[in-house]
Order: sequence, then C-alpha cells, then structure tokens
Amino acid sequence: MIDIEIQAELLTVLMFGLLILFVLLGYPLGFVLGGIGLIMGVITNGWSMTEIVYLRMFGAITEYTFLAVPLFILMGLMMERSGVSDGLFEALHLWLGRFSGGLAIATVLLGTLLAATVGVIAASVTMLGLIAMPAMLKRGYSRELASGAVCAGGSLGILIPPSVMLVLYGPMANISVGQLFMAAFIPGFMLSALYCTYIAISCLINPKLAPPAGDEAKGIPFLVKTRMLVTSLVPPMILILAVLGSIFFGVAAPTEAAAVGALASILMCAAYRKLTLRALRESLHGMVRVVGMAFVVVIGAAIFTSVFIKEGGANVVKDLILAAPGGRWGSFFLIMFITFILGMFIDWIGIILVMIPIMAPIGQALDFDPLWFAMMLIVNLQLSFITPPLAYAIFFLQGTVKPEMGITTAHIIRGVLPYIGLITIGLLLMIRFPQIALWLPSRMIS
Repeated sequence: MIDIEIQAELLTVLMFGLLILFVLLGYPLGFVLGGIGLIMGVITNGWSMTEIVYLRMFGAITEYTFLAVPLFILMGLMMERSGVSDGLFEALHLWLGRFSGGLAIATVLLGTLLAATVGVIAASVTMLGLIAMPAMLKRGYSRELASGAVCAGGSLGILIPPSVMLVLYGPMANISVGQLFMAAFIPGFMLSALYCTYIAISCLINPKLAPPAGDEAKGIPFLVKTRMLVTSLVPPMILILAVLGSIFFGVAAPTEAAAVGALASILMCAAYRKLTLRALRESLHGMVRVVGMAFVVVIGAAIFTSVFIKEGGANVVKDLILAAPGGRWGSFFLIMFITFILGMFIDWIGIILVMIPIMAPIGQALDFDPLWFAMMLIVNLQLSFITPPLAYAIFFLQGTVKPEMGITTAHIIRGVLPYIGLITIGLLLMIRFPQIALWLPSRMIS
C-alpha cells in the first residue's frame, strides 16, 4: 500500500510547482489539476484517498448553484445572435461619433451593456472587434486606442452581472451568488467610467489619436436618433431587469433567474427575427462545449484542493501570508500580488476553484468583510484578461481582426497597458471606499 509522509511545505511547493510547469507546457488545466491531485493523494494516503476524491468531486458537480452557468452562457450566446449589438453601436455612433474619441467611448459603453447581457469574454471581445474596430480604424483612430477600448470594454463581461465568474466564486467561498451580483455592479460601472474618462482625456490632449467622425449624423433629426437609441437599448435593459431585478427584490435565486434570462434571450432573438433552428442548435452546442470545458476544470480543481487542504497545504499558505510584514494590510497586498501573478499564467477558472477555498478563510482571519474581499479578488482578476502571456482578450481580438487592418499583437499590448493602471486605480478606490462594493448588497430584499 502506498503511503508516504510528505511535509506540508514540500507538498505545497511540489503541487503548485507542477501545476505551473504543466500549464506553461500547454497541457489542459483540468487534467493537470486532477492528475496532480490524484497522484499526490495516492502517494500520501494510499488508495483510500480515491473515496475522498470521489465524494469531493460529486459534491462539486452536483452543486445546485452551478446550474446557472449553462443557462447564463446560453443567454449570452442567444443575445449574440439576436443582432442587438449592431443596432446599439450604430445608435451610439450617431450620438458620440462627432466627438474626438467618441467611437472608442461608444465601444466601452457597448461592452458595458454586453457585459450585463452576454457575460462571455470571447463573445463580447469578438463582437466589439467585428463591429467597432473597423468603424474606428476607418475614421483614422490610433490602432492602440481602438485595441485597448475593445479589449477593456469586452473584458467587463466577467465582472458585471450576470457573470459566470461570480456564479463559480459563490459556492467556493460560501457567499450568496445574489449578493455577489449586487456587489459587482458598482465596481463594474466604475471601471467603465474610468475607461471612458481616460479615453476622453487622452483625445482631448492629443486629438490625432481619435479624429471626430465628421458630419455623418448632421442630417439625421434628433427624434430619429433618439428613437434609434431607445429601441436598441430597451430590449437588453428589459432582459437585465428580468434577471437581476428578480434577484435584487428577492423574487428568484440566481439559478431560477438564469432560466428566466435564457428564455427571455430566446424570445428576444425571435423578436429580432434571428431565431432559427440552426441558430438554436449552434447556441446549444456552444453552451455544451463551454460548460464541458468548465466542468472538467471544476472536477480537476475539486480533486486538487481536497488533497491539498487535507495534507495541510492550506495551512502552509495561510501561515506564509499571515507572516507578511505590514500586518493585515501587508498580508492583503501579498494576496493581491499572488492573484495578479497567477492571472498571468493560469486560467481564471482554475484560480477561482483552487485559490478561493484557500484564500477566503485567510480573508476572514484578517477580519475583512467577505463580500468586499471577494470583490477585490474578482476585480483583480480583470487584469488577467489583458496581462500577457495568457491575456485572453488580446488573443480573442488578434484572432478576430482581419490582416488588412494592420493590427499586430504589439499594437494590442500597447493599447491595453493604460487599462492595467486604471484597474489598479479602481482597486485603490475600493480600498478607500469599501461601500463601492457593499452599498448595493445592503439594500437587497431577502
């Protein structure tokens, strides 16, 4: 019988060292997590560990809250097919295009709305890349400014509810997903406002970055432009209110609200005359593909964390963080730094599923509000989408733009660099004013 005693410190180094090594070598995260967890579990506890692993894995995949994940993904995919984003960008273009940087601001605003309806990074960045990027480049916008607006605006989908990240975070930290949804709203809009402010100031200082679109909207009556904006804005707002309003007023839990959202998105697609059997079939296939990949990571992470925590690895990490100089705030900034570094190399799903069961108790030990602590980590993970080498948003945009546009990876990286600083400013504001995250949840009707 295999049963080798390994010190917790050595086990921590081995498990996380092997995790980062195999992820950098390109192996799928879910299989890496599950493989390392199972092998280390058998080495340290013998084959009896497989029963513990099975129970932990079964508990993870039967978590009721996780049912919201496929439903929110289906809602996003159906919204993508409805074509609502095309009409909304055209309306925003007419209102803002005549201002320097107006199209880039419209891109961020559209990304903000897509975040509250689509909530899938790949879909949001791709849509913005297809709709907004050609319009900006055609009017002489800087490639860096246009790329940064698309990547930053598209990445808001993982923060602004309904967000799959929040659905996964809740059960890992024993926090209500509904409260997480409400807590994420103001931080998400705050980042959107910071992005728009940065674009406006940059273009005011250097108008050559984003020339005004000219007199394209000059001959269009005010009432026509208003009608275009209202008719393109109302349907997605109804969807947002149907989902998040039912959670806020205590009418439905996130899982039931997700079902309402999925149905509403299908009806909206039908209202826009885009609902076909092929569209529904492809959306369902897309949902199954995304959920399948996500749940492989969920299972692998459940195996990894069950072994890691049982063998005392969580205590090693806790002692290391609590021993950081500077007291509780020194420990807090160490946690934020670790999260930032991991986000550069590991998929956010893996970070949520592996690190949150370890970090959440540390946050409580440091006497931080669990909801505020959660928002700080989640906003921090916004950085993972725009910080190489992983940087999903950069690669989604690079795969979307046509070669003749002349957009290189270097253009995109230079474009997103300012947004790293803007997210950092957002985090500092949340430290100084915790109510940015805590005010709205305190008004929820339970």
